[in-house]
Amino acid sequence: MNEKYEYKFVRLGHGLLWPTKKAETYKEEIQKHAKEGWKLVQVFAPSRTILGIANFHELILEKKKTN
Repeated sequence: MNEKYEYKFVRLGHGLLWPTKKAETYKEEIQKHAKEGWKLVQVFAPSRTILGIANFHELILEKKKTN
């Protein structure tokens, strides 16, 4: 059986000084997408500052293709 998947990337926050979404909303984001059939695969947090702090977190979501 050859299962196919699709992926969705949801960015939380954008920079330390000008966040676009609060990092604490990750639970709500995961729940919202789970209701649409998405499964959390990974949380990606690249180190972008001199201090090693991530500028943003990205949720990587997966679900099986229906067609």
